[in-house]
Amino acid sequence: MEMVGLCCLVALIFLYSLWIRYIYRQKRSRSSRAEPGPGPGTSALLVIAHPDDECMFFAPALLRLGARRLPVRLLCLSTGNFYNQGEVRKKELLLSCAVLGIPSSYVTILDHRDLPDHPRVRWDPELIALLILDYITMHHINLVMTFDKNGVSGHANHAAVYYAVRKLWSERKLPNDCQALVLESTNVLRKYISILDLPISWLRPHHVMYILQNQEYQQAKAAMYCHQSQLLWFRHLYLYLSRYMVINTFHLLSD
Repeated sequence: MEMVGLCCLVALIFLYSLWIRYIYRQKRSRSSRAEPGPGPGTSALLVIAHPDDECMFFAPALLRLGARRLPVRLLCLSTGNFYNQGEVRKKELLLSCAVLGIPSSYVTILDHRDLPDHPRVRWDPELIALLILDYITMHHINLVMTFDKNGVSGHANHAAVYYAVRKLWSERKLPNDCQALVLESTNVLRKYISILDLPISWLRPHHVMYILQNQEYQQAKAAMYCHQSQLLWFRHLYLYLSRYMVINTFHLLSD
């Protein structure tokens, strides 16, 4: 009886793997014809809270947009100075962005006294909104990408960025042609099953989805390795287990 149960489990795993491969091929086939999401003429801005957010959470979007030669600028709202490593982390961010295809001239790192890197400090959405709007206006941005209200990891600084962008959207302060995409946060189980989350991601509602191929995934890992000051043992596990290293699903802010 135990052997029958084991065989059934192996068969289910095998069928699930075939399903994943089928969905992956379907998605890649669609992407090769017309990948959904921003089109030509888009000038995108990714707003993050700390250095390493760009590769830990947004690498699939950045690499896929880069493959389509769409310019992406990055605004980082802090230096990540929680452990007094701010200067080191700024350099690491620039290295990571270079690996992800973002030139240093497109990277802005703020060091505002009212926006310290701290999980228990609540950033003022009004202040963040003003900083983001100034940047959007200066660089003629028509697509903003950032976290959703759960911030993937639940970090208060991540959530604050979302509420700032949401504030700009709800108050109609974004330019008329500017859209906002927020990165979907998943539950813990989905977060740490890597590519196995693909069928779930595909079936659940979303507006834009990015999936990395193996070579791009290696590029995403290389970007994370630029953040040597942050590579604690559990982050090595994150590189191999997190869906955010291979899959991004976004929702458009709307009324």
